[in-house]
Amino acid sequence: MQHIQPSAGAASADTVSAAAGETTEAAWRRSRLQFLTWDRTPDDIDGPEHRARQAELAERAGARFHPTAYVAADASIFTTRLVLGAESWIAGYALVRGEVVLGAHCTINPYAMISGKVSCGDGVRIASHASLVGFNHGFDDPDLPIYRQKHESRGIIIEDDVWIGANAVVVDGVTIGRGAVIAAGAVVSKDVPPMAVVGGVPAKVLRYRGQSRRDETRSQLAALGERARDQFQAILKRNMQDGDYLSRENHGENRMSIRHLCDAVEIAASFDQRPDGLDVAATIARLQAVQDPQIGLFPDPYQQPKPGVPLRQDGLALYNVLAVGYALEVLGSKPLHPISAVELPAADFCQWLESLTWRERAWAAGADVDTIGTALYFNARYFSSGTSRETLFGWLALKQDRGSGLWGSPTPDQGLLQPVNGFYRLTRGTYAQFGIAVPNPDRAIDSVLLNHRNYGGFSGATYTACNLLDTIHPLLLCLGQTDHRRAEAEQIARALIARAGERWVDGEGFAFADGQVPGLQGTEMWLSVIHLAAKLLGEEDAFPFVPKGVHRTQAVGMGL
Repeated sequence: MQHIQPSAGAASADTVSAAAGETTEAAWRRSRLQFLTWDRTPDDIDGPEHRARQAELAERAGARFHPTAYVAADASIFTTRLVLGAESWIAGYALVRGEVVLGAHCTINPYAMISGKVSCGDGVRIASHASLVGFNHGFDDPDLPIYRQKHESRGIIIEDDVWIGANAVVVDGVTIGRGAVIAAGAVVSKDVPPMAVVGGVPAKVLRYRGQSRRDETRSQLAALGERARDQFQAILKRNMQDGDYLSRENHGENRMSIRHLCDAVEIAASFDQRPDGLDVAATIARLQAVQDPQIGLFPDPYQQPKPGVPLRQDGLALYNVLAVGYALEVLGSKPLHPISAVELPAADFCQWLESLTWRERAWAAGADVDTIGTALYFNARYFSSGTSRETLFGWLALKQDRGSGLWGSPTPDQGLLQPVNGFYRLTRGTYAQFGIAVPNPDRAIDSVLLNHRNYGGFSGATYTACNLLDTIHPLLLCLGQTDHRRAEAEQIARALIARAGERWVDGEGFAFADGQVPGLQGTEMWLSVIHLAAKLLGEEDAFPFVPKGVHRTQAVGMGL
């Protein structure tokens, strides 16, 4: 409707609109009630225009109204049956068609669409641009055009006290339970339990009303923890072949590796158990035999280093310092030999650190530092160590980027991903392991959160155990020194825990990445990630899995 404002010098707001034959004040109020329908008054409801509109709808649209119900002038009503209960209203520009029943205190906001067979209880709120479609086109016959196939209508039932958010879609056949909340933009294709808060496409239960976020998180942790604790022994057996472990790795392929035995030992130890049937003495002897007695590294017996490649440059020989070393510890043993590869003169030690791939692949450089720090820990605890620890921490203090709080360089294709993931590996084996404060923790938190945001919180192929571990551990570590952006970190931790139950495959465990097959590596890493997220929230006691090896969080300190 065109609104004509009073001309200059007009005596009052009672000037008559030539276009509508009503005062500008009345026209303004009529327009306002299209959008702010809750402003209606008893006079608006009982006015002759509204009662005439209701009478016409009763005749043409099969409508029946409680005396306190209201329908805005520009609502589009094309029903065969319409019931509107006490204090309920339909705003302007809403479309209502089909067979629609609304109880007391129901509201349909502007531009909402209600179609087909829809029945609402009392106190239902339907936001703008929501669509409730209580019918469906037939399409099963591929030889007949869809427009010629029969419609079907099972109907939509919405129980009392339900809020349906803006742009939400509810499809035919759905029942929404009492007290539920449908988040904006959700697509509801299945029944919604009472008091559930659902969101997403397709909509899934996010939480339940009346349940605090803390209670909700603890409930999620307890439920997943019970499933994992009850199933892990069967999962370990599932990954055995001919008496040894064969499991999926991060590249998605089955491959024999000593790491799988170590993962099995760690998973069981984290539940304060041992793998069923494990011969502890024989396993200790087997793991100790992996170590090279000369330089102390642990070449993988299934994947030997390439000829001519020094062990210090072999990724598995380095990583197995962690995998095998910690597995020996949780079995109550230790490496047989000192790791002499890391006990170097200061000049040689610094040259080694300088030669790592800080610029092009900071994750790999951080992984090497993780091995170095862990080797120094084993040396100091079980053998003897010189001044390499002091050299290492001094070099790291001088080489950190003060602006980002990280070590290493971003890359054109991955941005901060490499230095952020390298930060986890580097600090895990050094600052976290020895209980030393991380320099510039606020800047590191900023970088980790920026990387998380740049990757959209990670999804699809990037939702991996590594990417989430390399996010949550740095946040946990740095938040031990500062409260900088704690709320954002806690939100990430809660979201991670909320999704974990959906990703667990009963009888199989966790896949390393979405779309892959579950295996021991994915299971151990994701259970550790969930523990870390729970610890960040101070809720780790609700989750029975407590990492004892690679992903443990208890620092050993320097007083060895």
